[in-house]
Amino acid sequence: MSTPLRLAIFDLDGTLVDSKHNIVAAVGEVAQILNLTPPAPEVVPKVIGLSLTEALAALFPDVDPAMHKTLDKEYREVFVRMRQRPDHDEPLFPGTHEVLDQLESAGFLLGIATGKATRGVNYVLNRHGLAGRFATVQTPDIAPGKPHPGMVLQALAETGVEGRNALVIGDTSFDIHMALAADTHAVGVTWGNHTVTELKAAGAHRLIDRLDQLLHAAEDLTGQTLQEVSR
Repeated sequence: MSTPLRLAIFDLDGTLVDSKHNIVAAVGEVAQILNLTPPAPEVVPKVIGLSLTEALAALFPDVDPAMHKTLDKEYREVFVRMRQRPDHDEPLFPGTHEVLDQLESAGFLLGIATGKATRGVNYVLNRHGLAGRFATVQTPDIAPGKPHPGMVLQALAETGVEGRNALVIGDTSFDIHMALAADTHAVGVTWGNHTVTELKAAGAHRLIDRLDQLLHAAEDLTGQTLQEVSR
């Protein structure tokens, strides 16, 4: 009997890419440009992973909804300028290339489901030599944002993988809820934007503290039914 197709779907910000410092800085710059009260820096990571419009609306709750498009536009322009600065730094977390190699060698297809816009995703993938590594790339530009399961369901449809043979790897409760709503396995990473307590409360099937722990977790989870994992 042939081995079924398996798929590992990654979040980007806070999971593969260390971008929190840039996102916090961009939000502060937007607030300054638009003469708004900036959110506390520790609040910003709590919304990373949501679609940009939803995240900014949560960070600036007193802004008139008619201004949401202005917030969105200004944030995108700020980030474009940030990426053009010579000191711009947005590194991958250690072990990213190695774990992608390990998963591919083990027969996993690779995917992305992120709150980043497609332009931002393309920038990150090209910057870090990851362009072409992923069989499916899902963003809020083409599917509902997290925690809606739409991005995962589209990834499964594009690759022909069954949910029981797929896992979502992310650092926020939004990733975990998205995975569970799509009937896939959910792996939380503990180095990102939400706490271990939040990931556990969301229902993560497994938590990992380093990327080099992922292959074992992925093989273990996809070797079991979702009912077995949830026990």
